[in-house]
Amino acid sequence: MSEWALKRFWKAAEVVPEAEGYTVTLDGRGVRTPAKARLVVPTEALARAIAAEWQAQDQRVDPSTMPFTRMANSALDKVIPQHAEVADMLADYGDSDLLCYRATAPAALVDRQCAAWDPLLDWAATVHGARLLPVAGVMHRPQDPGALARLSQAVHAQSAFQLAAFHDLVSMSGSLVIALAVMQGARTAEEGWALSRIDESWQAEQWGADEEAEEVAERKRLEFLHAAVFHEMASG
Repeated sequence: MSEWALKRFWKAAEVVPEAEGYTVTLDGRGVRTPAKARLVVPTEALARAIAAEWQAQDQRVDPSTMPFTRMANSALDKVIPQHAEVADMLADYGDSDLLCYRATAPAALVDRQCAAWDPLLDWAATVHGARLLPVAGVMHRPQDPGALARLSQAVHAQSAFQLAAFHDLVSMSGSLVIALAVMQGARTAEEGWALSRIDESWQAEQWGADEEAEEVAERKRLEFLHAAVFHEMASG
């Protein structure tokens, strides 16, 4: 039986300082990841958020209500053993960044994309020395290797816990630049999510919103926001 099928057996979830950071205990018993690693996180704020998730559980553990615990598990079980590989995979998004692929029509959508996305490309050029060039249409055009290398440095510099959150920021937005802007405070998480949804918002305005699609989008938005908060807490 996995830990996610556990019935609640504890009265108190508490934060305990460790030499390596902070852990969470359930009536004195340390929480472990699905791979049985000790759950030790780098900051007290992150440990308290995880402890609050465990304390809020009812009769059974529900992982859907525990985003910070799940992301910490990913950092410990998946990112730490393959940090370079995960960083490389995320850095690769720069070569096909959402912000670089523009509509050819209608003119109003083209203008909206330019107004929303060009300032972020300018930001990446100014802050990271990485000028990515937009292209009309969806055919891939390779970006400058030097620019991609400079963006990659910013990805590889992150800790395993930061990278676990950064994974969601990149993969859910489709944009390395948006994720970096959110990570570095150039855009709020809400702004970053909205910027990644320019095309979807346009379609909804033209043809009406699809209720099922809207529900899926809202779940993803909340996950994106949780990832941003996790990243901030993991950064201290």
